[in-house]
Amino acid sequence: MKQVTIKDIARAAGVSYSTVSRSLSGSPEISEKTRKRVLELCREMNYTANTVARSMVMKSTKLLGLIVTDISNPFMSELAYYIDGQARARGYNIVLCNSLRSLEQERSLFELMISRKVDGVILLPAESESYNTLESLLPRMPTIFVGENLRDVPESFVTVDNYRGAYMGVEYLYRLGHRRILYFGKRKGSTTHQLRSEGYRAACEELGLEPRYMNNTFSSTSIRNGYQLAQQLFSQPLRETAVFAATDTNALGILQAAEEKGIRIPEDLSLLGFDNIRDSGLPRIGLTTVEQPKKLLASMAVDSLLDKIANDQAGYTHRILTPSLVERTTCRAVSRA
Repeated sequence: MKQVTIKDIARAAGVSYSTVSRSLSGSPEISEKTRKRVLELCREMNYTANTVARSMVMKSTKLLGLIVTDISNPFMSELAYYIDGQARARGYNIVLCNSLRSLEQERSLFELMISRKVDGVILLPAESESYNTLESLLPRMPTIFVGENLRDVPESFVTVDNYRGAYMGVEYLYRLGHRRILYFGKRKGSTTHQLRSEGYRAACEELGLEPRYMNNTFSSTSIRNGYQLAQQLFSQPLRETAVFAATDTNALGILQAAEEKGIRIPEDLSLLGFDNIRDSGLPRIGLTTVEQPKKLLASMAVDSLLDKIANDQAGYTHRILTPSLVERTTCRAVSRA
């Protein structure tokens, strides 16, 4: 079947090629009556735009690349949902890829984005070394890092203040009377986890508490991994009155293991998470958590990237958002005695 072209539409409508082109692009030079007639013929004749040819003329594909570490991670999937919505609202579509926390795959996907000529890339880095492995490619593509604090690096990023979020979480538990607070799920190779554990330690030192950690021995963070670590934790008598989980997924794993072990939350153990993923607010879960403002993260990431595209990568921005505490039912006040 022959593909319908703009020239076919122009011939059927009895107008010029340029009139059809301007009608499709929404040009104000075309009357509403003509535009409706052209669009109606496009639908009747099953016309689809040649986006490749259009991008060559316009020097824009209206595509943004989004590279995440693992779309099965609830936080990643929610953030990707918001980024897609924010991009569509601005006339762009998203090309989504998973790096699976592999620096090699991440670089390969970034090269793919360059070859596919997307207009820019939003990157949730695989590891803390992602910038170093991509440094030679970054001048070729407008890029925004999300969730990674690059500190003194001259590249744009948007993230939440993970240090402050962990600090405020310890302060909250302290106000409830907790003096033995375990930090659960610290993971190597992640700036996010490093900053959260640093915030935890700083708060403990400020408040005169003894920092204590349960490290994540897995290469990633998930409900399953949190559950397996919690089984190890609950295999010995608990000395803590509260657990501060590095992520909500870890916290959900702890809830599962605690139920199996007969440990009541919050009666026997208070539990605090970090991220405020969608499942945390379900009625039977009711997880108290430190929230990352995902919709705002998405909006700022897209806006920052479009600014870089419009200004041909001129300059860079570092945007750090303030987290907030969402109180639900998994933490309770305890006697200081």
